[in-house]
Amino acid sequence: MYQGPEHYLDKDAAAGRVMAHARLLLKLTRRFEAVAPAGLRHSAHVANYKSGRIIIHADNGAVAAKIRQMSQRLSDELSKGGAECIGIDVKVQPRQIPYQSTSSTQKPLSDKACGALQSTAENLPKGPLRDALDNLLKRAARAE
Repeated sequence: MYQGPEHYLDKDAAAGRVMAHARLLLKLTRRFEAVAPAGLRHSAHVANYKSGRIIIHADNGAVAAKIRQMSQRLSDELSKGGAECIGIDVKVQPRQIPYQSTSSTQKPLSDKACGALQSTAENLPKGPLRDALDNLLKRAARAE
């Protein structure tokens, strides 16, 4: 008979405590999503639960400030869900957006900068530094 990984994790004492904490966090997360205003529930999430305090990560300062204003009401509502909540700690922690990158823009070099780099490269002995400067000058965009 197949038994999922949860079965084996619950059997071990240390892993059982971790699993119990994970279940509590999941329960608090669902409760937070149910009681938080619509504008906040997608911009903040339950991060941890320590010593009766719920740690919430907000995406930005404005969301964190609003949650701090509502902390007593949210604390009361989250306590109704089963876990004792004596307070809420809010931290600003922007979410990482995977695969989002900013493309670099090529900054043009002025004629003065190109001249300085060119004269520096000409005065250097043959080697990796001179090659790097020559390569930079070939690839650099020129200011018009």
